[in-house]
Amino acid sequence: MFVFGPTILILLPAIILAAYAQWKVRSTYTKYSKVDAFNRITAQQTAERILAGAMITDVTIEPSQRQLSDHYDLTKKVLRLSAPASSSLAAIGVAAHEAGHAIQHAQNYAPLSLRTAIVPIAKFGSQLAFPLFFLGLFASIPSLVTFGIIAFSAAVLFTLITLPVEFDASRRAIVALRETAIVNEEELGSVKEVLFAAALTYVAAAAMAGLQLLMLLSVNRRR
Repeated sequence: MFVFGPTILILLPAIILAAYAQWKVRSTYTKYSKVDAFNRITAQQTAERILAGAMITDVTIEPSQRQLSDHYDLTKKVLRLSAPASSSLAAIGVAAHEAGHAIQHAQNYAPLSLRTAIVPIAKFGSQLAFPLFFLGLFASIPSLVTFGIIAFSAAVLFTLITLPVEFDASRRAIVALRETAIVNEEELGSVKEVLFAAALTYVAAAAMAGLQLLMLLSVNRRR
């Protein structure tokens, strides 16, 4: 910490936003997990209808064991839901969002393809950036410091590309829910709250990554 000194304060806004985002997503999900859709359709049925409406027949739906661990695995074309049998507006919204990712994949949505392509680089960058940066800093090897910054930049790029991917999946979810009449207009407003809260976590992650990069650049410039 002494290496960063007052520079660490750069992260304060992102830390506050991240804490708020985590509280918001959990409180919103908890609230609407207690409110069932008027027609009692389940999360799995929601995903099935949306996929069928998009003429997608090669995606399977499986249960996921942990709460809020819902995701679409594009390598296996599997959509995993943590509450597939729930008819709550929270579960329906999340299922529709993940189905949105499946539609992106089927339609070769460019930002999703780009994000998938840079996953290995971003993973490498997030794991080795700080060790390389500190090693170069303490050993006075400028090239290692620079490489650490470049490596972390790849991780930052990943979080930035994630934003349009997630926003677009939510947009597709809302459109699909409205077109299929899975929920009514009043319920759609509640679903939007759930999806907005979830999107806020990605905004917080991007802000944190961006400010961390700014902090590294600031420390490097000072030293």
